[in-house]
Amino acid sequence: MQLLSPRNVRLLSRGRSELFAGGSGGGPRVRSLISPPLSSSSPGRALSSVSATRRGLPKEKMTENGVSSRAKVLTIDTMNPTVKKVEYAVRGPIVQRAMELEKELSEVLNERSLCLHIFISKPFAEVIKANIGDAHAMGQQPITFFRQVLALCSYPELLNDSTFPEDAKSRARRILQSCGGNSMGSYSASQGIDSVRHDVARYIKRRDDGVPCDPDNIYLTTGASDGIVTMLKLLVCGEGATRTGIMISIPQYPLYSAALAELGAVQINYYLNEQKCWSLDISELQRSLDEARQHCNPRALCIINPGNPTGQVQSRQCIEDVIRFAAKERLFLMADEVYQDNVYAEGCQFHSFKKVLFEMGPEYSNTVELVSFHSTSKCYMGECGFRGGYMEIINLDSEVKAQLTKLVSVRLCPPVPGQALMDLVVNPPQPGEPSHEKFIKERTTTLCALAEKAKLTEQVLNTVQGISCNPVQGAMYSFPCITIPEKAIKEATDNGQKPDMFYCMKLLEETGICLVPGSGFGQRDGTYHFRMTILPPKDKLKILLTKVKEFHQKFTQQYS
Repeated sequence: MQLLSPRNVRLLSRGRSELFAGGSGGGPRVRSLISPPLSSSSPGRALSSVSATRRGLPKEKMTENGVSSRAKVLTIDTMNPTVKKVEYAVRGPIVQRAMELEKELSEVLNERSLCLHIFISKPFAEVIKANIGDAHAMGQQPITFFRQVLALCSYPELLNDSTFPEDAKSRARRILQSCGGNSMGSYSASQGIDSVRHDVARYIKRRDDGVPCDPDNIYLTTGASDGIVTMLKLLVCGEGATRTGIMISIPQYPLYSAALAELGAVQINYYLNEQKCWSLDISELQRSLDEARQHCNPRALCIINPGNPTGQVQSRQCIEDVIRFAAKERLFLMADEVYQDNVYAEGCQFHSFKKVLFEMGPEYSNTVELVSFHSTSKCYMGECGFRGGYMEIINLDSEVKAQLTKLVSVRLCPPVPGQALMDLVVNPPQPGEPSHEKFIKERTTTLCALAEKAKLTEQVLNTVQGISCNPVQGAMYSFPCITIPEKAIKEATDNGQKPDMFYCMKLLEETGICLVPGSGFGQRDGTYHFRMTILPPKDKLKILLTKVKEFHQKFTQQYS
């Protein structure tokens, strides 16, 4: 059986080549099963149609019987131009290539009775994806109590099953009684199930040591992302020099830059201080704001705490300084707090913006506009696929709040299973209930494992000459700085690639490790980074870190 090269496999996957199972002496021909080869019989027609499209003219198409067909209404030239500006690095080109490699490692072609197995020589046996914070995909186990209640809610007949604990059954009955027709398949109120919003409010009050929380200020969302985009929609207005500007940290989570691009808002970058463990400096906020006011209307300041992709945990003093800055400059505060349970470093503690705001007194708590976000996707839960979350609004204008409620009603309601899961997160098993002990054990095990892997990642990466990694104080990622030799930078530039993309793509091709280049999150000019999750199981994380270490040493030697 003939061994095919990786290049031929890639050509095959694109459906643009004919491969031969036999050698130069002939053998059975195997035509691509995906699509026929591109015709070269009419190059002039192809060129003219492309040219016409670029000129905004309809592209002529012919049906099989020779009759011209109507040009498409929606083309790349006539689509919404802001959508084309959207980029999302954590699922970008490098991830697409990782998926191709996975297929190449296991590809089997069948054509009629001919079965052609394609064996590809790779220096790795699997692709390890460390590009996204998808905990369960990386092997993290779900919390038993959460899944038991969701199973009971999804199939109420199980309420008669004696294998389920009574507290899980009681919680499931309460959730179902709050659903239309006692079914999780019904729509909820657009703002979310009323009982769940009350549970969220009670959770926030406990978390914030008694600071009041009004359930009417709670909006359940489709993950935190949905709430963030919704609030940005309310904020963005104006044209030209009056166009809304939104301040976001650099490095940032690409949701923000993508949403701002889609909404046509102005992205205002402020840089975190890498030399001080990615801390936030008020002087940098001021510099960024002053420059932005020359060409747009800055209206909001976004903070991610604990940080993504940088893993820092902001101090209470820093949060107070940010609140004072927002009050002085009349900025709307957006606090992304989805990693609030993910704090690992000694001496670090999560402080909610809402709690600090109210403890600063009425001068701030009665005036500063704040929205904070939480999610079921991160922390110890890792339930990304259920798309559960909430946002709490503080000091929002009453007329704007009415518009917010109208806006969320357009999408009817967040996923009800996600709302149910959010209810369990904010109202877990209590002491004395049958599931409490197991819940605490599972929660503690997950968070301790993450803390251990955070420390391991920092320690191993800092043993590599040319890699510098700040402590992973919280969240689920490290964002180390890498030194890329000038020869590699030149080769990347010549190939039309950013140097860290070039680095990460070679890492993927040679080791099967999928990381995200720092350029996808933003970084200071002249610096290069990558983001990797700490989520893989410890044994696999060790393999990943060893491969990264060996690759960097080899890469540096090759291009020095």
